[in-house]
Amino acid sequence: PSGTWLLYLPCAWSIGLAAEAGCLPDWRMLSLFGAGAVLMRGAGCTINDMWDRDYDRKVARTAGRPLAAGDISTFQSFVFLGGQLSLALCVLLCLNYYSIILGAASLSLVITYPLMKRITYWPQLVLGLTFNWGALLGWSAIKGSCEWSVCLPLYLAGVMWTLVYDTIYAHQDKRDDIIIGVKSTALQFKEDTKQWLSGFSLAMLLSLCMAGMNCNQTFPYYSAVAAVGAHLAHQIYTLDIDEPEDCWKKFASNRTVGVLLFVGIVFGNL
Repeated sequence: PSGTWLLYLPCAWSIGLAAEAGCLPDWRMLSLFGAGAVLMRGAGCTINDMWDRDYDRKVARTAGRPLAAGDISTFQSFVFLGGQLSLALCVLLCLNYYSIILGAASLSLVITYPLMKRITYWPQLVLGLTFNWGALLGWSAIKGSCEWSVCLPLYLAGVMWTLVYDTIYAHQDKRDDIIIGVKSTALQFKEDTKQWLSGFSLAMLLSLCMAGMNCNQTFPYYSAVAAVGAHLAHQIYTLDIDEPEDCWKKFASNRTVGVLLFVGIVFGNL
């Protein structure tokens, strides 16, 4: 699923950047964060479906979700969520104390994000703050604390990236969103979407360059950043915001963006 990749990749970037020069990223940490991404993305989806079950019934794309369709009860979803979060806690407890506290701090964002579409046209920004927490956590899991000169630009790059791909994603549902009264950046930007996405992409690339310079990255890394820029430019140029199928394809292609950068980080270290 694309969402799990998009949650995991900022973690992988951070773990990769924290590796010693000439070394591969810590495979144990990559595996732990992979398990954590599956569990926390799943927990986020459960929380989202619990908050949104009444809205989901009114949207064709989401009407078949288990809570919206009445296939399971709210109590059953609480039990399931408890299981997901308990397993995620087991993963978190494998990390150092600094990272445990830092990871636990993200839970408030996970819980409140689904409410944001009711009160602001910028829920994608809150999703970005939530989905890219791993850009901070990956580094601290390796080093024992955050190097803010690297972690903050990397986190900002991830937030900008989320604003790109989730605005594209939101254009799938904009007609239904208007009817049921929920908000999104797709409704905020309207026909100016491509200009906004271009701005977010530029901010992402500049932030990635800053993060790379602050941890002495090398040519392969900057080559990957350039490839990321080319991929985003193609996405934005060819995007048809009024065609849901095209929006989905562009959204899903962002996994390639994240993988390109991770490969660049690995070869940059080597």
